[in-house]
Amino acid sequence: MDIKGDIRNLRKPITLDMQKVHLDCASCDARSISFLKHCTPEQVEKINKVKSCVHYKKGQVIFYEDNLAQGIYCLSAGVVKLVKSSEDGREQIIRFSQRGEFLGYRALISEEPFVASAECVEDSVACFIPRDTFLDVLAQNPRINLEMMKSLCHELGIADEKIASLAHKSVRERLAETLIVLHDTFKDSGKHNEEEEMIHIALPREDIANIVGTATETLIRLLSEFNKEGLIELQGKRIKLLNIQKLEKIASMA
Repeated sequence: MDIKGDIRNLRKPITLDMQKVHLDCASCDARSISFLKHCTPEQVEKINKVKSCVHYKKGQVIFYEDNLAQGIYCLSAGVVKLVKSSEDGREQIIRFSQRGEFLGYRALISEEPFVASAECVEDSVACFIPRDTFLDVLAQNPRINLEMMKSLCHELGIADEKIASLAHKSVRERLAETLIVLHDTFKDSGKHNEEEEMIHIALPREDIANIVGTATETLIRLLSEFNKEGLIELQGKRIKLLNIQKLEKIASMA
């Protein structure tokens, strides 16, 4: 009996407060930092005619693990976490995606089910591009092919690093590494100097523990130790890095 599959089949997409919105690719800010910047005007118009855009609330799921990809999603606003379930029901955060990134293209191209669910960390807008339209554009545009290959290689490299980190580093080292990665991922270049070292996303302690690969209680204890050592400053759910160089040494990244 596939208990994991049975449990997943009971899940239903969250539709509360889900709203359709209209976004024009030609004027969307996310286009300039996504694969769509390489599209010809004709290809942009082709996508515009068939895509559908939805505003998702924090906590809503865009697609579920093990479902088949019917198209891809371009994240026009917000932050999404890719979460994979284990056999015992626990969840592992694979990575985060932000504005301008595509979701689901690996599953679509490989003709395999999604390996993770996409859950909104904050209010987000995702535009769905149907399979046939996306594959047609991909076949006609070698620049998009190249960018996707680069992205897939990058994701593979990150996965390899995470496996090595979990195998060889202590929890303290992994926490330091995670804080630096979160800072680099969510840094806001528009902030003033005194805010440059802030991790500009408020993640629950459970999510950070999930990324590090430890219990929430252990994560809270280590954050308190880092705070006492002057490495970080805790501001509610937000974390400010006070000594990145020392954190890098702890994480063996320097």
